[in-house]
Amino acid sequence: MHTADVVLIGGGIVASSIAYHLVASGCRNVLVVERETAQGKGSTGKSMGGVRAQFSTPVNIQMSLYSIPFYARFEERLGYPCDYRPQGYLFCATSEKHIVYLRANYEKQVAMGLKDVRLLAGDEIRGMFPQLRGDDILGGSFCSSDGFVDPYSAMIGFMTWASDHGATLWKNTTVTGITRNINDGGFEVATSRDLVSTRTVVNCAGAWAASIAKMLGIDLPVEPLRRMLVPTEPFDQFPHSAPMIIDMSTGFHFRPESRGFLLAWNDPEETPGYKTDFDPGFIEKILVRAADRVPVFENVAVNPKRAWAGLYEMTPDHHPILGESPDVPGFFFANGFSGHGVMHSPATGKILSDLILTGKTDLIDASLLNFSRFAEGRTIHETAVL
Repeated sequence: MHTADVVLIGGGIVASSIAYHLVASGCRNVLVVERETAQGKGSTGKSMGGVRAQFSTPVNIQMSLYSIPFYARFEERLGYPCDYRPQGYLFCATSEKHIVYLRANYEKQVAMGLKDVRLLAGDEIRGMFPQLRGDDILGGSFCSSDGFVDPYSAMIGFMTWASDHGATLWKNTTVTGITRNINDGGFEVATSRDLVSTRTVVNCAGAWAASIAKMLGIDLPVEPLRRMLVPTEPFDQFPHSAPMIIDMSTGFHFRPESRGFLLAWNDPEETPGYKTDFDPGFIEKILVRAADRVPVFENVAVNPKRAWAGLYEMTPDHHPILGESPDVPGFFFANGFSGHGVMHSPATGKILSDLILTGKTDLIDASLLNFSRFAEGRTIHETAVL
């Protein structure tokens, strides 16, 4: 029998950040249980790696206001790189409705202390990127501290620091059951490696979180949704200093990636399920939208073998479920990031570490993201989902 103060189920970037924050706060006997032979084989390693503060809800903006400066100082603080590149996010509005929406978000973001977001006129965007088809771009929103990180490097940095300072990582280990001791409220976590006794269990199982919650009789409203990404071959007809550019008319977005570009689009016809295969038919769908907004992309080469699919873990309101279970004390959720797990992992680590060690956090109003909001009808919808 192994004993730990906290057991984290799942070893992706969210668990790695929670492990780092717990250990940095003095809770060193942390065990991370990862079922794969290596970390990052779930959603982390397949993420687009974007980080942004340009959200529509205060709680998401707050999480970004902690996470992005954290990434900016990541290497200085942890001694490992995360490859944060503040190239910005540029939202391109093509309707009056988009403009009103971006302005409302902008006002919220500024009120909450975001310093470097600004609204742009259509002419400014056309001037910045003459390669875009700009006849219908009415304006947009740009934040220079938004940008990208390398999710794999950040995950390894968090976990390596935590391991160097006392945490333990078990790879190739599957959690087969969790039982709660009625007398003392502790847990026994059965794994393929050993039985673990602990006071605190955190569900960090990403797209597979619902099956972990089920072990304790909890119905967790998190479901997997496939998202596909298409990298191009090397391409130099668009500047590599470009930000993440979002075409609000279609949802098509892209950013520079090594010597080419990474293309993304949320297919509205996609249905939930554990589909991790790339559908070759997606390439034509995305290239049509790419060439429509960026005419030079008509000449871009794509190798279907390099494209990939990953899973978003969706909740009904596109916000994560964070904090302690109301029905099973000692069992915590860090689930349902709906595509924002990498960018919000620093804040999530801080929030969960605070809640586990002190029962409260001042980073956000934690009640906004608790599990009870669904039963109580307090859901808050994030509309700026990419």
